[in-house]
Amino acid sequence: MSTSAINPTYQACPTKRARRSKAAVTDLKQVIYDIVAADHPMTVRQIYYQLVQRSVIEKTEAEYQQTVVRLLTSMRIDGELPFHWIVDHTRRRQVTRTYSSIAEAADDTATFYRRSALRDSPAYIEIWVEKDALSGIMWDPTSTYDVPLLSSKGMPSLTFLHSTAEQIRREWQVRRRPSYIYQFGDHDPTGALIPRTIESRLREFCPGIDFTVERVALTERQIKEHRLPTRPTKRDGNRHAKDFEGESVELDALPPRVLKGMVREAIERHISPVALAALRVAERSERDLLRAWGEQFSEGGAA
Repeated sequence: MSTSAINPTYQACPTKRARRSKAAVTDLKQVIYDIVAADHPMTVRQIYYQLVQRSVIEKTEAEYQQTVVRLLTSMRIDGELPFHWIVDHTRRRQVTRTYSSIAEAADDTATFYRRSALRDSPAYIEIWVEKDALSGIMWDPTSTYDVPLLSSKGMPSLTFLHSTAEQIRREWQVRRRPSYIYQFGDHDPTGALIPRTIESRLREFCPGIDFTVERVALTERQIKEHRLPTRPTKRDGNRHAKDFEGESVELDALPPRVLKGMVREAIERHISPVALAALRVAERSERDLLRAWGEQFSEGGAA
């Protein structure tokens, strides 16, 4: 489909811009700072889409690479933007956790000690996201409620699906509780196919078991509601595009606050915030017990 067919309600202004002056760059950096300060952490792609939605930049790959990536790099290097405000979960650092003493290990255990809010829920829940880059944004609400977050990195593998199927079976056979899989992905031919593939394979692996797969985002209604920028759907050589209508939209285009709110809303259908608060109160006293036990092994303490 040609670019001219894009719904003008959603696309950025196509007018070609001249090279920005120093004053214009300064203003753009201020807009970037304000966006990230209000809703961090964010991915680079999310910042790009927020700028497009505000008609500050054009929706082109050149603007993404040469403007957004370049300015975010310089702003962080120059100390104008905190590094931890930008997340990149497509690259990982793996380190073995070690301790210098039992006391240190006990204190660390107390710091990260958690009771599982999901354990007492009437249903088992998983949050699935198509893009690994967004897992850092969605981890905030999922970790608050102790709900697993699974990044399929596109179409999920058979191994990945089978591991979830085994968990769904255990939840039903041992605890007699249903499972809910809430999926988030792009509005494009592949993104539309992913939740159908997930459900089809899970039905194959889990016959007769009570579970639900729900596509939470992106939907056409959400695209219109949040006025998200679209892009032409890639159709040449894309066999999945045959039954897909309209333009495509990336999940990254949703403001982080909105995305996290959708995740939280799905989880709170099954886990009450009130029950969560009571659980966290109990945790605090149990952390104190763990720290008191660890102090026995501190220097000069009892063995």
